[in-house]
Amino acid sequence: MERSVIKVEGMSCGHCANAVTKAVGTMPGVSNVTVDLKGRTVTAEYDAAVSSLDKIKGKIEDQGFDVIS
Repeated sequence: MERSVIKVEGMSCGHCANAVTKAVGTMPGVSNVTVDLKGRTVTAEYDAAVSSLDKIKGKIEDQGFDVIS
């Protein structure tokens, strides 16, 4: 399992956190997603053989947020 902390701009409320959590959390191979609104991060635990970090970042961007790193 991989664990990545992704810097994200534009998340400001519980709705934002829920949208990202649901979008990333339903991806194959993703076992855990945590959104830190204050820290502006998304932490994802995933099986790199099933879902890549780039795919996870893309899913966050699909929700309308900017991935910084």
